[in-house]
Amino acid sequence: MTDIRNSTAIAIGGFDGMHIGHQQLFRALDEKSTIVVIETGYANLTPKRERESFSHYPLLYLELNEIRHLNGEEFIAFLKDKFPKLQKIVVGYDFHFGKDRKYSFNNLKELFDNEVVVVNEVTLHGDSVHSHKIRAKLQIGDIVGANAFLGHNYTIKGTLVSGQGIGKKELVATINLEAKEYLMPKEGVYVTLTRIDDEEHFHPSVSFVGHRITTDGSFALESHILDGEVICKERATISFVSFIRENRKFDSLDELKKAIHKDIATASKELKFLQL
Repeated sequence: MTDIRNSTAIAIGGFDGMHIGHQQLFRALDEKSTIVVIETGYANLTPKRERESFSHYPLLYLELNEIRHLNGEEFIAFLKDKFPKLQKIVVGYDFHFGKDRKYSFNNLKELFDNEVVVVNEVTLHGDSVHSHKIRAKLQIGDIVGANAFLGHNYTIKGTLVSGQGIGKKELVATINLEAKEYLMPKEGVYVTLTRIDDEEHFHPSVSFVGHRITTDGSFALESHILDGEVICKERATISFVSFIRENRKFDSLDELKKAIHKDIATASKELKFLQL
């Protein structure tokens, strides 16, 4: 296990999503580096320790309440205590710290006696990349746009729960998940890739997010595997590729089943195209 006290460089930020803007900060790090994550309580793109899937650097998590009261000098002393060999601090252009967020990167440069690297705003097609914009895209079903900002597919990890019990019998078999700590994208049907338990590979799939308004009205996060029936024991990971259609009420289970098979055909075609 890496001893972060030997780190000579750190990147500091909230890093929810570990998106392409964050990755630009990480490129400025050295071989012996640590990513310092400030936990604000708002992370729902990569909640808890999910950020670790998107970087080879070790991550140190700090609760905002642990440092928000510090003045500039105290903040630097805090960092030096955590990282005795610290020579470089990497932050974004909009980084603020200390009590009432009154200190910026300019203060960091004044207070820290080694190198401070400030990474400029990262844009994509003329639009600045921020976590709140990714959340907004997900909430309108713009998965392609959200994934472009993320630099990877939006991914939700969930634990297995019981479904309605009618899927396999009257519709199609699905894996039903619970993942309350994640931001759910807009209600609807999606082209997805799903990984089961500890498998290394993803299965082509079609997934539904939303309330089952045709049946009992309950909320569901469920995935149907396209390449054959699989057995999920504990958990699954859904990687969102694109939006197929909005959630809507059908007049009968037969009508719903027809729509589902159309969704399956759409997802199969798109995923086959992506694999070419």
